[in-house]
Amino acid sequence: MTCIRQTSPEAGFTLIELLAALGIFLLITGAAFSLLTSSQQRYQTDSQLLTSFQEARLGLDQMVRDINDAGYPPPSFVSTDVTTFTRSPFGWSPGYTVPTPCTVDITCNPPGDFDLIIETNPNPQDGGPVQWIRYQLGGPNGTTLLRGMAPKQWGHDPAIDTATNLGTFVENVVNNSPNLQIGQFQLSATSAGAVVFPSGNPVPIFQYTCDTPITAQPPPTLCSAAGADNSPANIRDVAITLIVASPLPDATTGQPRLVKLTARGRRVNPNQ
Repeated sequence: MTCIRQTSPEAGFTLIELLAALGIFLLITGAAFSLLTSSQQRYQTDSQLLTSFQEARLGLDQMVRDINDAGYPPPSFVSTDVTTFTRSPFGWSPGYTVPTPCTVDITCNPPGDFDLIIETNPNPQDGGPVQWIRYQLGGPNGTTLLRGMAPKQWGHDPAIDTATNLGTFVENVVNNSPNLQIGQFQLSATSAGAVVFPSGNPVPIFQYTCDTPITAQPPPTLCSAAGADNSPANIRDVAITLIVASPLPDATTGQPRLVKLTARGRRVNPNQ
């Protein structure tokens, strides 16, 4: 008897099944890469926002230290050399020249919302000369907070001397951005539940509080108008507000991401 051995055909995938599997694989891979790309963009924007926050915080701390030391050493310091003591804690141009004092809104410009000049000795332990320290919002796009120092000199104007030494201090400061950008920032902040630009107006970086020794009211008041008490020598507090935008918009919404920081510097020298 002859035995006939039968073999069954080997099982396999059809072309349609292979195409279907390939399509599912491509869909899963595409979704994974899309999620990865979105995560990378989110990480990048978060990192830049954190960097902006840290730089702004460091800059804010430096400004507070400078304001706290404004007017040191005081005029009671015994010396005939005006470069070794301060005549006024803060100075403006025009009208402020050594040793002529400046009265706000009378012989000089009022305190600037975005421009501050401090007269102090940043290193008194070294016995060095008094310095003019200036903070000014400017740069090519008007969003760079600049800082510069110049030694106090007889007959010189602090605004002119410090202007040549200004350098980048904090970038992407949007307190005084153009109206169109403020509208975008306001929309972004409102959607996040925060009010950054009240009424859509620029927010001053510096706001000043003056002592009022002549009046019967002991609490200090905002010094924004001319008056007997309203001079650089009577400025006691400076409130600082920094609104910093991340270089990249939010990866999900496309809106700018903002950080708002506030601090207050208080002149501690009582002898002015």
